Amino acid sequence: MDKKSETPLPPYFNLNPETAASKLGPVVDTARFARAAAFAGRGRDDLAKRGYAPDGRKRLRKFSTWEVCRYLIPVAPAHLRRVLNKHPELPQGEGQGNSRWFSLEEILILRDHFAEEGSSAKEYRPYRPKGQPAKITAVANFKGGVGKTSTAAHLAMSAALDGYKVLVIDLDSQGSMTSILGGDVPDEWRTVFPLLARDYATHLETENRVREAAGDPVLPLDETLTEALGVSFGDVVQKTHWPNIDLIGAQLNLYWAEFQIPVWRMGLRNWPLWDALTSALSEGGALDDYDVIILDTPPALGYLTINALAAADIILVPLGASFLEFDSTGRFFDMLYSTFASIEDGENTARRRAGLPEMKFEWDVVRALITRFDASQQTDLANVIQAYFGDMTNAYRQDYTAMVGQAGETVSGIYEADYRDFNRETYTRGRETFDRTYAEFKEMLIGAWWRDEQLANKEAGHGKTQTA
Repeated sequence: MDKKSETPLPPYFNLNPETAASKLGPVVDTARFARAAAFAGRGRDDLAKRGYAPDGRKRLRKFSTWEVCRYLIPVAPAHLRRVLNKHPELPQGEGQGNSRWFSLEEILILRDHFAEEGSSAKEYRPYRPKGQPAKITAVANFKGGVGKTSTAAHLAMSAALDGYKVLVIDLDSQGSMTSILGGDVPDEWRTVFPLLARDYATHLETENRVREAAGDPVLPLDETLTEALGVSFGDVVQKTHWPNIDLIGAQLNLYWAEFQIPVWRMGLRNWPLWDALTSALSEGGALDDYDVIILDTPPALGYLTINALAAADIILVPLGASFLEFDSTGRFFDMLYSTFASIEDGENTARRRAGLPEMKFEWDVVRALITRFDASQQTDLANVIQAYFGDMTNAYRQDYTAMVGQAGETVSGIYEADYRDFNRETYTRGRETFDRTYAEFKEMLIGAWWRDEQLANKEAGHGKTQTA
């Protein structure tokens, strides 16, 4: 028999139309979407609660002496035990002898003790110059699935373990970051939406005072804007199961902001819509109350993302080492240029007419970050990406490990995973993936603070010279 005749045909040949039609089921109407959403909602709640405590709340696990001394406080285990024996007023952890487990709250207390009493040559508290405001980091790219939320979440957790006080703001109406941090967001009034609405309403009130003085009719404040004026920054911030991470969460109704913001702008053309989040953070005291503010953005260059990017000091752009993600990220940078150059041109035209100084958007640093990296298959393309983006690319490429995947199944970060659930090599490698990303991020962070401090000192010295 001819061997060619034995070769099976591809599965897309000889399909029967009648059989195919029988598999379609009834036609789908809009009500079917509602049923699918309801089923998915129940499933999402069930899956999200994996790793939650029996009372339905998230709890941060405790950390062993090995982890404390290896990753969190630069002291030897034997020295830590001597200090605990000498100072019974300090947190002693759970367990006895060499096997003790500490909550992060306890670790923060121990960190403060060593910062006051320990060696001056060691870094027990992370660097932040006195008097300098918090640094804001936006994690953004308009392509989905590139690791934005995972990167933002792990940077927040890394910074928290390092001793920084962190605020995370979820700007993506899908609310993935909110789920990771166990947030409770019943409606859009617990998101950034009322802060943006309040900023617009405040500008509207200012405009109305000018109109009243000129005898012109005032612009109305609707029910939403009136209610937003009564919302403070603290009203939308919630605690998380991390003692030094707070959250402004997101939920589906936040997407309404993408439609409402341009309507507001049309009603008041001189409202700087891109500055609404910046103003909310500044006026709400966030720049003093926190060290690091992380903004997780939606996969689109909409008005929420524009607000995040305008507020940011540091922009991180995650992408995978693939042609499509490289191409998409290049287009993202092109859109950033077009968007912010257009704002500058429009604003500065008006400012020049009014004799005001021109505005200019500037960022401390912008970096593309290669995520989900597989060195066995993607090294060549990653090298190409690095060559074309040059110094706008992070040096370290974030590996994808089994530990990252397993943590994702329980809607958690790898720092929340108990190392006893893995072999030591898997845990160490998985943790190193994000530790090295955080190390590069922290270097940007402290470098930007140091540069700001030097500039502030120089300006202060120049001012004193002029006064003299």
